[in-house]
Amino acid sequence: MLNILESLFNLARERKSNPVEGSYTNKLLSDKFLSKEKVLEEINELIEAVEKDTNKTHEAADVFYHLIMYLEANEIKIEDVMEELSRRKK
Repeated sequence: MLNILESLFNLARERKSNPVEGSYTNKLLSDKFLSKEKVLEEINELIEAVEKDTNKTHEAADVFYHLIMYLEANEIKIEDVMEELSRRKK
């Protein structure tokens, strides 16, 4: 399960280093405004899906993907996020 998330982070980092023309991932990584807007849009779609009890899994996957791209586009390392979460454990 965590391998899938790790592979998405690896994809984002690989695409930043070696962009692929026409790649949606590269669009998100290079356009911080688009990336931000997509995260906000996908979170709203997830909330709506939960409230209507439809497409929750699909929308949650969209949130994860777009959030990962947003983090990478803004130089927020998942390793640092995980360390912060670890410090918060009680």
